[in-house]
Amino acid sequence: MGGMSSRFPLLLKRCLTIIAWANIVRKAENQVNLMFRAFSDRTRLRILHLLLDRELCVGDIITVIQVPQPTASRHLAYLRKAGLVRTRKNGLWNHYRIAPAETAFQRDLIECLRSCFQDVPELAADEKRAEQLRKKGGCCPH
Repeated sequence: MGGMSSRFPLLLKRCLTIIAWANIVRKAENQVNLMFRAFSDRTRLRILHLLLDRELCVGDIITVIQVPQPTASRHLAYLRKAGLVRTRKNGLWNHYRIAPAETAFQRDLIECLRSCFQDVPELAADEKRAEQLRKKGGCCPH
């Protein structure tokens, strides 16, 4: 009986280690799933594409992709949750940009966005509107 109780702390430590590793793997899988879901939506792809080389406030994103503010905000929240965008607050304004890649997988997804969608007319139209907006100064202070 004494042998089991002396091994119990070691067994417990092993079990906790296995559980910890399982949680790490599960978190990584969830992050990959979130990223794929983020890339599976047309509006989120348009937002990500706009943010590739610039930081934009929500008002500018709305103007460029021509969607209502609640729609843009919902998609931006999803992209933030997926770890694909970061936000910077400046007074009343939230500015968004692409988040630095934390994994090779994330870096490759962003690079694919940069190179794989060049011939999509909708993205080209967004880019044109973004450039016109930039020339006008946008809707908020940077």
